Amino acid sequence: MPRRPSNPRLANIEDWRDGADADPGFVTALARGLEILRAFGRDDRYLGNGELAKRTGIPKSTVSRLTQTLTSLGYLRYVDQLERYQLGPGVLALGYRYLAGNGVRDIAHPHMQALADSTDCSVALGAGDRSEMVYIDVCQGRGPLILRLDVGARIPMPVTSMGRAYLAGLSETERESAFARLQAHYGDDWPGLRRGVEEALKFHADNGYCLSEGDWNRDVASAGIPLVLEGGAHVLAFNCGGSSLRLTRKVLERSIGPRLLELVRLVEHDLAGAPTGTPGFPPRAPGM
Repeated sequence: MPRRPSNPRLANIEDWRDGADADPGFVTALARGLEILRAFGRDDRYLGNGELAKRTGIPKSTVSRLTQTLTSLGYLRYVDQLERYQLGPGVLALGYRYLAGNGVRDIAHPHMQALADSTDCSVALGAGDRSEMVYIDVCQGRGPLILRLDVGARIPMPVTSMGRAYLAGLSETERESAFARLQAHYGDDWPGLRRGVEEALKFHADNGYCLSEGDWNRDVASAGIPLVLEGGAHVLAFNCGGSSLRLTRKVLERSIGPRLLELVRLVEHDLAGAPTGTPGFPPRAPGM
């Protein structure tokens, strides 16, 4: 049986044998190949077969065959001098095709930038990926930035306003599945994290958005809101955040939250094909 992966980001992967047993259509070789590509983190330029085997829990002999195949297909590039691999142009092409095919990003961007400018905050659009959220677009305001995150950045799901909003947008069945993945990922820390998520879900039910006040980074406060598409088949989430010294609970509730609700309304309006004027938001509230 494959050993468990040592990479914390991959720690919630089910054993390949379990996946095959659960679904007769599960293709283990394909799943392993994809996990090789996922093993490259944001700061990993080069990885060798040994490190890939350690991170994924896949036997090194199998990793060697997979990396050779992925190199032949253009998804990896082998660097002779280092005897290591780096991601190839095929991966970049897939990423750009996803972004290009996701019309929501293009429609939302001007509204996001208008919100970022009017609040001097960072505004992002993200998608759920296992235990994390992945930024697929970011707009920056002119205010001081505590965290500078770009497209492709990953943030934890249960302690961020974007992640909590994403969970709030899921159906009950999908949310329970997400909770199971989070429990497997966080282990003994999950009960405490779940209580925070459930409090956020209650707040969302009353207000339409979620908050995170120093739960992930003590210097950052933000609000998040889900964007539910195709009758719930596709869920994305926005956040709007900045310094916790500036974004107090009062500011989050009186300004940031309501503006996120307006952001979603505008995006949904545009997605429906209705003409809209120049994206914009009301003048900033006192204290912004």
